[in-house]
Amino acid sequence: MAKESMKARERKRQKMVEKYAAKRAALKEAGDYEGLQKLPRNASPVRLHNRCQLTGRPKGYMRQFGISRINFREMALKGLIPGVKKTSW
Repeated sequence: MAKESMKARERKRQKMVEKYAAKRAALKEAGDYEGLQKLPRNASPVRLHNRCQLTGRPKGYMRQFGISRINFREMALKGLIPGVKKTSW
């Protein structure tokens, strides 16, 4: 599991991206790159990193489900994810 501080940092970045999204779009549309540089660095969506919603694991993230591969496998085997089952042939 990831440290709580790492998960909190990502949540904080996500809030900042959402807060400045409209302002960033307006500045980009106007071509005001100096104005963009004055915004906080964490307001840029590029600085976000995908993390598992359950554990905060940064690697092995599956975008379609929002969780890591390890949690996905456990949940799929238990039948907790609708429409997903282990293949066999």
